[in-house]
Amino acid sequence: MAASAALFHQPHCHNHCFTSKTSQTSLLKKPISSNYPIIRASSDNNPSQPKHTNRGGGGGGINIRDEARRRNVIHTHKFSAKYVPFNAGPSCTESYSLDEVVYRSQSGGLLDVQHDMGALKHYDGAYWKALFDSRVGKTTWPYGSGVWSKKEWVLPEIDSDDIVSAFEGNSNLFWAERFGKEFLQMNDLWVKHCGISHTGSFKDLGMTVLVSQVNRLKRMNKPVIGVGCASTGDTSAALSAYCASAGVPSIVFLPANKISIAQLVQPIANGAFVLSLDTDFDGCMQLIREVTSELPIYLANSLNSLRLEGQKTAAIEILQQFDWEVPDWVIVPGGNLGNIYAFYKGFQMCKELGLVDRIPRLVCAQAANANPLYLYYKSGWKDFKPVRANTTFASAIQIGDPVSIDRAVYALKNCDGIVEEATEEELMDVSAQADSTGMFVCPHTGVALSALIKLRCKGVIGKTDKTVVVSTAHGLKFTQSKIDYHSQNIKDMACRLANPPVSVKADFGSVMDVLKKYLLSKEPKY
Repeated sequence: MAASAALFHQPHCHNHCFTSKTSQTSLLKKPISSNYPIIRASSDNNPSQPKHTNRGGGGGGINIRDEARRRNVIHTHKFSAKYVPFNAGPSCTESYSLDEVVYRSQSGGLLDVQHDMGALKHYDGAYWKALFDSRVGKTTWPYGSGVWSKKEWVLPEIDSDDIVSAFEGNSNLFWAERFGKEFLQMNDLWVKHCGISHTGSFKDLGMTVLVSQVNRLKRMNKPVIGVGCASTGDTSAALSAYCASAGVPSIVFLPANKISIAQLVQPIANGAFVLSLDTDFDGCMQLIREVTSELPIYLANSLNSLRLEGQKTAAIEILQQFDWEVPDWVIVPGGNLGNIYAFYKGFQMCKELGLVDRIPRLVCAQAANANPLYLYYKSGWKDFKPVRANTTFASAIQIGDPVSIDRAVYALKNCDGIVEEATEEELMDVSAQADSTGMFVCPHTGVALSALIKLRCKGVIGKTDKTVVVSTAHGLKFTQSKIDYHSQNIKDMACRLANPPVSVKADFGSVMDVLKKYLLSKEPKY
């Protein structure tokens, strides 16, 4: 990653530094924007099927956001949500408005977004299914988004005018027919391509929610100037894109020389203020937490539970795409471990509100070079110890001290879940195997597919089990790893499925000889 180091080889910048507590305080008190308008609950918050307005060709410049405003009616919000301490008992009375800037409970634990389930239960499962299905494929603001089509379950009190969306979600659920049949003897294997998204990863699902809430806070004159995150690549790409769309400054802490060039260029192109730090992700995470406690920068990492509200919609979407049939297994790559809990939460909400009668078993797949959850699972949940994450091609999950460890354990225990791991050679070989059947997967998907193969070989996952592998990022973000593999240029790795180009003289005879040999090797053997 020499290119990334060169890209950041610049003189130290003093203009962007806060040099005293006085200047920090003045920033905290500085007005952000005009007074936040009185919130009018819109018809968006009334869970009725959206009415499509005919824009026509001469709509006088009316756009989809204008149409959402025209549908506004004044009435009380039917639904609400709040922060509560994660996994708190029924006697706990601690809670916070989502409009407060708070990331931890009084005891220092994680927070969770708790919805008013009583209000949501006024409508039965058939109603919610019909409502969500009615919004798929529409351009009605904001329901064209796979996240905001479930607005009542995500951020019910936000005004649609505050929402920042690229119509993320609604990603492809791909029937991996050849891979399943040829390598696993499975007929019902699916890959949920969350990487087919605005910035190329599932992080868009959570970032649209978080940046929308920041947009709301800024209009309320809350002490928020920018949004910051530590990142192994995909989080920073999503944050910078959504902040750029909203005109909100974004600040990114990246571990130097540890992410792909494709990931690195995204926040830079979107105008983020990027700091390349000589540490790993865990070190970046520690620094951003310290900084956001001192400066008016809103924390965007999954310590902030708002993001998980968007990410849980991928689980709901899977059920929707199966016509509300529940798969047997869902396999999710795990690093900071917020996503495995988000999937559990999405499935569990569907069960509790009557859309389905059970939830799938979840598998969290980790790289062996960054596997604290796997080691904890193998100990019988008795001895959690953070690890020093070693370099892995699955760089987005190269995390040794995951923030959401408690969330992940809770989810896995409540769905009879499993944790599996994959070595570097395993994840790269299975990625090449998957690509050879028409996919183009990221290394993290390779980790999940490796976990599937192991569980299939052990007989844990049956050949007729309906199984979904969650692909968290687009393979085009990780082309260098594929180049190195097919060039057989990875130290101590056989790269046994490498498919390098063949050098041939530019004459008819030579080309014919090579092609005849190749076609002979492809003839069916009886």
